[in-house]
Order: sequence, then C-alpha cells, then structure tokens
Amino acid sequence: MKLSDIPGRAQKRLAGWQNQQRIQKLAHQVAAHAQPQPNTRPVVFFNASTRITGLSQNAAFSLLTSWGLRLGGVRVVHFVCEQGMSRCVLGLNRADYTQSPPCQACMTQSHRLFSGAEVYPFSYREDPHLAARLQALSMEELGSFEYSAPMPASSPLPLGKLVLPSIRWTLRRHHLPDDEPTRFLMRAYILSAYQIAGAFYTLLQQAQPQAVVIFNGIMYPEATARWVARQLGVRSVGHEVGFRAFSAFFTKGEPTAYPIEIPDDFQLTPQQAARLDEYLERRFQGKFTMAGIRFWPELRGLDQAFLDRAAQFRQIIPVFTNVIYDSSQVHANTVFPHMFAWLDLVREIILAHPETFFVIRAHPDEMRPGTAKQSNESVHDWVVNLRVDQLPNVQFIDSQEYISSYELIQRSKFVMVYNSSIGMEAALLGMPVLCGGKARYTQYPMVFFPETQHGYREQAETFLISEQLVLPPEFQENARRFLYYQLYRASLPLDRYLQAGPRMGFVELKSFNWQSLMPQNSQTIQVLLDGIVNEKPFLMPEGTL
Repeated sequence: MKLSDIPGRAQKRLAGWQNQQRIQKLAHQVAAHAQPQPNTRPVVFFNASTRITGLSQNAAFSLLTSWGLRLGGVRVVHFVCEQGMSRCVLGLNRADYTQSPPCQACMTQSHRLFSGAEVYPFSYREDPHLAARLQALSMEELGSFEYSAPMPASSPLPLGKLVLPSIRWTLRRHHLPDDEPTRFLMRAYILSAYQIAGAFYTLLQQAQPQAVVIFNGIMYPEATARWVARQLGVRSVGHEVGFRAFSAFFTKGEPTAYPIEIPDDFQLTPQQAARLDEYLERRFQGKFTMAGIRFWPELRGLDQAFLDRAAQFRQIIPVFTNVIYDSSQVHANTVFPHMFAWLDLVREIILAHPETFFVIRAHPDEMRPGTAKQSNESVHDWVVNLRVDQLPNVQFIDSQEYISSYELIQRSKFVMVYNSSIGMEAALLGMPVLCGGKARYTQYPMVFFPETQHGYREQAETFLISEQLVLPPEFQENARRFLYYQLYRASLPLDRYLQAGPRMGFVELKSFNWQSLMPQNSQTIQVLLDGIVNEKPFLMPEGTL
C-alpha cells in the first residue's frame, strides 16, 4: 500500500513514525562511525527553542550539522533541556500561563534526536532570592532588570533585555500589558534564563569548547547561552532559516539580521544573471516558500475597481508592513522605537497628501492560517482602530488577500516599507524604496534609509512632491548582487536530506545513508565544518547547485 492511499490522520501518524525510525537509525550509525580526533576541543550545540515534539527546519539544521561534524572527527556536546525551564517559548499555553510546559514529550524527542551523542542536560531549580527580588516589579522594571551573573568577574546579567524579545514573540505583540499574568510569565522567563546561564557556564568551564552553535540568538534560552559564551570569550555561531527551500543560514554575527558580506568587485556573470532571473520569474508569481511556508496559494492581479479608484489620484504609494513580534524587529527598530511608531508617521503623511493614493498592505504572516502565530497586535487592528481605512485616499489590503504586490509596485511612484523583503524586491524592479526600519539589505546602497524620523518625513515629502524620481543607477544592480549572494552563496542547501513534513513548517528526513553526511561527500557539510571549526566564511563555492 502506498502512503498516499492511507487516510489523512493515519497517514500523518505513519509518516511521523517513519521519520522517527530514520532519525534513530541515523543517530545510531553516526554514533558507531564517528571518531573524534584526540586532544581537540569540542563544539557545543544548543537549540531549545526550535521544537517540542516535531522536527522544525532549524532543529533539523542543528541535528544534521552536528552529525556532519562528528563524522568529520569533531567532538560534539549537546546542551539539552530536561525540564530546565519554568516556562519555555514554544510550550506555553496562551490561555493559561501557569500551566507547565509539555516537558515529557519534548524530552522523549530529545532522547531520540541525541541518541548515542554526548549530552549535557540541565534542569530547573528556582533561585529563591532572585524570585523574591522580582515579585514586586512592574513590567517596565522587569524589562530592564539586571542581576549578578552566576560566574566570577562578569558584567551584570541583563535578564530583562535577554527575555523581552521572547515574551513579545510568545504573546505575538510588541506592547505588553502590565498585568499579573504577563508579569508572571516575565518572571518565569527571567528565573529560567538565570538557571540556563549558570548551567551553561558550568558546561563551558568543564568542556572548554572551541565554539558554540546556537539557534537564532533571540529567543531567551539561546540568547542567554550566547551572552555567557561571549563573556567567557568563546566563539559563537548562530543559525536561521535560509532563503531557499530547506536551506540554512549560519553566521558568526546576528542570525536574524542576516549579515552578508559581498566583495566590492563581485559582479554577476551572464550565467549568474540568468539563474537569478529564473528565480525572480517564479518569485514574482508567488511560487516560493519562506521558513517552509508558502504564503501565497494564489496571486491575483489588480481588478478594475482598484484601477478605477487609483485613477482618481495623482500617484500610488504602497505601504508594506511587517509582523510586529518577528525576531527581525530587534534589529529593525533603530530609527523608530517600533513599527507602529513608523505607521503613525505614515498616517500623518497620508493626511497631508489627499492627492496621493496610499495602499497599506498587511504582512501575509500576520494572520497565518492553520497555525498559532496569529498576531495579537496587528496592522489590521491599527487600521481599524484609527479608521485609516475610512480615509478617502487609503485602501487596506489584509494579510489573507492574495493580490500581487509586484503588480502594485510596478504602478507606483515609490514604495514605503519598514524592513520587509519586499523592499529589496521593489529595488530589483527599479523602484525607489523608502525604508523605516533597518533591514538586512539596508547595509548596501539599494534603498533610501534616512537616519532620523525627521529625515524620513522630509524624504517622503520630497518624493511625493517631485514630478519625477531619479534612482541612482547602482541601486538596482546592488539589489541583484545582494539577492544572488543571499540565495546562492549564503544559503546553505540541505534539501539533499530534508523534505516537507505533514505539519506546516516542519520537516522530515529523506532516506539517505550516513556516509552522505561525511564532509568529503557533502559540500554543504564541508562548508559548515570549515566555518564552525576553521572560522571560514559560511558561503557555498560558486557554481554549487
């Protein structure tokens, strides 16, 4: 019987069982054939915020990388949570913060993933003195709270700063209410982060690793571990989802900022340009995924009603927003304190320019269907509460309206974005782009990114009143150079080993033999080994498919 002939729920259970068997088989084979080189310092892996029971992309990236390093002669130690947090990022019941996380199911999966590997487990023991210090603090005070680090000769441990992005991500909002349930969760995260700091310090002291490899660096468990590593002078490497399907991004910098260094003399060859154009053709039709999610099941063009309305105005200006709790916002909020502050300024600009048709588009991930990632502080609510959609020169496109952004861009005078990747794509189309937030692409001259809020307002006014905008000729070419490097050099392909799982955003292992994970048999594994152990760039050689 074929898997496709089995009913849906049973099919998912069977697929999950088959994936577990592949994991266990490979874990045992890697353990049997790994031969760590003597007298070499280990590499520590930590990724407590990537999954509970399933296998997310980042959990798979970490696992495959650790297997490849072990088969390349590197000793690997996994720092593994065993009921190590009072409350964790993924295991929170959003209807009842006091409910304990599903630790047993998570530990069962950890035992499977790390079977035969060297593991350093950590568990939770609350510090009563710290708990007492936190009890009477407000949310503002908790957010800036510091405490003596559980290690000698160290700076104060910035617990509030370390956990704040996680609670925003967990609660799907930027502005946090100062109520007891939220304070309870904040205290739980701070207490857990403190325990992680102590346990990770002990591990680093014992293992004396050459490097640590962590997921993301924004979620509080990994952010805390990275802080400890940096205090001790231990090199840290972070990873996130790459820009092609089943690809990973590894960096010695901030993974969610996606720092990419492009040589000044890099220019696209005709073959590279053709490869990029083929990708862009699919992208502009909505045929792409990000973090395993295909946002656009279909894309519709602009209908006649929209075109008739737009024809009543002098010009069209699209406004592309982001998800307020996304981990990229930590890096984006340099000019504005948060995206809604930028939108408030955009609203002032809208009111001052009735001759211009502004089209505000919510990010497709804001209300992702079929998941628990729906935002609790949304652009939709901002628009409705301020009645922005009632303004005569505004049209609001909600997150689940599958209208082509690219057709909208092509009819526009210029584009306003916060830090969405659509800004880079608009630059690729030769459109002037005005950014409100720092983005991974603002480090290269391809968009306009004023350094102050006043500068942003002035630049917008200049664009709006100008008869014609002249784009610097290097902007479009820089966008092409950056996107090519992002896709084909900095995104490390692991599709040889991974395929989509039945659960949205999760993956399964393909059927492959353990030898294919050896560095000499995999260009990607070799790049990962060289980057983690030998401090080489995490870049695929040119010409690698």
